[in-house]
Amino acid sequence: MRAWDESDETEEARRRRQRDLPADELAAHGIDLDPEPPGTHRHGDEVHTHEHPHPHPHSEPGERPVVGIVGAGAAGTALGLALDRAGWPVGAVASRDAERREGFRRLVPGARAFAEPNALVDEVELVLVAVPDDAVASVASQLRLYAGQAIVHTSGLLGPEALSPAMAAGTQAGSFHPLVAFADVERAVNALHGATIAIEGDDDLAALLSTMAEAIGGVPVRLASGSKASYHAAAVLAAGGVTALIDSIVELAGVVGLDEAGALAIYLPLVEQTIGNARALGVAGALTGPAARGDAGTISAHLRAIETRTPSVEQVYRALAERQITLAQRRRGLTPEAAVRLRTALAPRS
Repeated sequence: MRAWDESDETEEARRRRQRDLPADELAAHGIDLDPEPPGTHRHGDEVHTHEHPHPHPHSEPGERPVVGIVGAGAAGTALGLALDRAGWPVGAVASRDAERREGFRRLVPGARAFAEPNALVDEVELVLVAVPDDAVASVASQLRLYAGQAIVHTSGLLGPEALSPAMAAGTQAGSFHPLVAFADVERAVNALHGATIAIEGDDDLAALLSTMAEAIGGVPVRLASGSKASYHAAAVLAAGGVTALIDSIVELAGVVGLDEAGALAIYLPLVEQTIGNARALGVAGALTGPAARGDAGTISAHLRAIETRTPSVEQVYRALAERQITLAQRRRGLTPEAAVRLRTALAPRS
């Protein structure tokens, strides 16, 4: 890791800036009303003294930077916990949700907790913004980095330019997107082992983020220019899209009299087998069912039942059946005549 530069803003200048704010606003932003004297800073609850005052920690060359996480939802908490377990110093967390802040601190007790994002900037070197995509720009507008600091977000869609409002001379921006479903903190931490982590940033920052990804068990990759939206859309289909498909399966199984647990017990093994077949045989080789066989009558019967009993599933079934027909044609297992019959069966009835 490169050495982090000293800040251009002196401690006295920072204090003058803070004195312009009312006391209640200072407290709301997590700023100490009895700050340590110049030449000191905190790590957790300990106060360290330095010969030269500076407003935030500075690691030495080769050391891991102190990380601060904005956002204490499942993603931010899982990443904070994973980094802490990997021996990376997690110095602070910021979240307006008090319950989430405390939950984070229970798992990462060395981290200081703040209500407002900018309050953690003095505590860390690397700011990790783990908030929903639509909130990244808003959070960035609330942050003011010092020279030598870096900021990254966890969005799979946005580029580093979304963080530009937080930037100052001598700062760096990037992204760090683990290809993991953050539905549960502990399960997500375990899923990081072997997971792809897409990173962006200049060469120095990318090298640091690669090291960080490997430390938590991930496999870092750099995406081709202009490909991020497609990469993220595929990820959304692999996670939320599959979940929506499973929900459709559960709804159809309800007609049989199965509740969710029963439907999952019966149909998830088939889903898992299909995934195994795709891994072993390729996608086209894993295709089975009426579209692969050319059974137009079966598809017609399915649609009649769906239209009558579970009409909310109809659009999902039609779209996926069309995709299966295209896949069957691509693997040359379906005659042109059979494909026409299948598509005729799929066509909505007037």
